[in-house]
Amino acid sequence: MIMTTKEILEYLPHRYPFLLVDRVTELEKGKSIKGYKNLSFNEEFFQGHFPNNPIMPGVLIIEAMAQLSGILGFVTVGRKPSDGVVQYLAGASKVRWKRPVLPGDQLRMESELVSGKRGIYKFDCRALVDGEVVCVAEILTAEREV
Repeated sequence: MIMTTKEILEYLPHRYPFLLVDRVTELEKGKSIKGYKNLSFNEEFFQGHFPNNPIMPGVLIIEAMAQLSGILGFVTVGRKPSDGVVQYLAGASKVRWKRPVLPGDQLRMESELVSGKRGIYKFDCRALVDGEVVCVAEILTAEREV
């Protein structure tokens, strides 16, 4: 299953400038998801992180992987934010950053569902640029009614 930005907006409550998934390129319900974020020099965070040496903040890489994982969680249980639920980032562990992510990079992300019980989901995630791993993490999301 491939998702365009319009379809992604049905699964994520995030909007500009905090929507960090541009496209879903692969999705297997209950198993895994792949997608990407194209990073332009015009991203707001590059202006202050850091002037004359712009890099994507590591916490935003985690957030991007969590957003992608949230889509997989929603699809797996057949729900959307329009059903009155949201997937919150509940935790991140085993996080490692390998190299900076720069303007012009395409941040490709992969997430595999490890487990899901009572609305808490665990994912193994990684982010890559040009085939090189830039970040790995274990991400937890929690489904909550809004």
